[in-house]
Amino acid sequence: MGIMFSDWWQKLRSWPYTFGVALATFVGVFTIALSQSLGIALKDPEGFLGPAYVRLPLIALAFFAIGVVPVAVRRSGFKGMHRGIARVVREEWSWSRVIHIGTGLTTFYICYVSYRNLKSFLPTLLGDARHDRFLFELDYWLMLGNPPEQVLHTLLGTGIAAQILSLVYVSYLMVVPLSLGAFLVLNRDVSLGAWYATALSLNWILGVASYFTVPSLGPAFWEPGRFQMLPESGVTGLQNYLASNATKFYDDPTGPAIYGIAGFASLHVSVVLTVCLFLRRTDQHKYLQTFAWAYMVLTGMATIYFGWHYLADVLGGAAIGWISVAIAGWVTGNGFLHQKHHKLQLTAEEDEADVAVTS
Repeated sequence: MGIMFSDWWQKLRSWPYTFGVALATFVGVFTIALSQSLGIALKDPEGFLGPAYVRLPLIALAFFAIGVVPVAVRRSGFKGMHRGIARVVREEWSWSRVIHIGTGLTTFYICYVSYRNLKSFLPTLLGDARHDRFLFELDYWLMLGNPPEQVLHTLLGTGIAAQILSLVYVSYLMVVPLSLGAFLVLNRDVSLGAWYATALSLNWILGVASYFTVPSLGPAFWEPGRFQMLPESGVTGLQNYLASNATKFYDDPTGPAIYGIAGFASLHVSVVLTVCLFLRRTDQHKYLQTFAWAYMVLTGMATIYFGWHYLADVLGGAAIGWISVAIAGWVTGNGFLHQKHHKLQLTAEEDEADVAVTS
């Protein structure tokens, strides 16, 4: 019996999703219990393509097609594409691979929905507790008496720069599910997808913990007058939507509105930095890494420019991103600070090509 238990435990420890499933289970149960205690029903936040339980499977299916169809065409041509697809699925898509992808999507979904609901409980649990004054004064001190958003407004202007940074900021809403789908589906090494899904899940949980540790609204919601000169954009529309939802939530916490305003720490920064660090640690293409880091810089600027966050929020978000990648790497068998060499490999053909190159 002891030997059987030891074997079972070793297999459980070696499974890359053990930590992610445990985390999602704990957080999900905690969120449900807190929801029932507060008398506020859980809500499934919608995003682009609808609710998370709809868009995540759709994205996974889309990436499945991206991963299968080109290989099938290369092998069998357009006329024999249906036979090529059947062959690729038969040779490359085992039930184990499908189950791992489903596990990654499920753990991410539970952690994300829990994060959004726990964030929505902030006004109910903390009332009017806010640290915006302290964070504003810290910004003022760090910038030698110059509010950081005013520095950016002066240097960049409030015209075309506002529209470009708005596009960058709003595009984040697509970056998370698309990058998750890509790394879960377009890779034959299941530990790689587990690493990324777990890192994102940790971002949500550590992020919501930071909201409760240092509750704040962010400059644009604490002192909106400082940003009235900015033109209408996708960001200002999103801020108005969140403010409207916050008002509805204050009026009726048990209603359909979900509260979504929090300053410290910036999860835009944490998640985008997670992407950058993950691309670097898994040795992805240099051009992709360069693009990701440029996107990271613009995202950080946008959070300050539009008043979503203080400088401390950006630094806190960067810390969360680094910690999430490191811990997720460790618990999925990819190392805390160093990792096995990884490349994005769609089919066994690429393994053979790598062998041919290195031999």
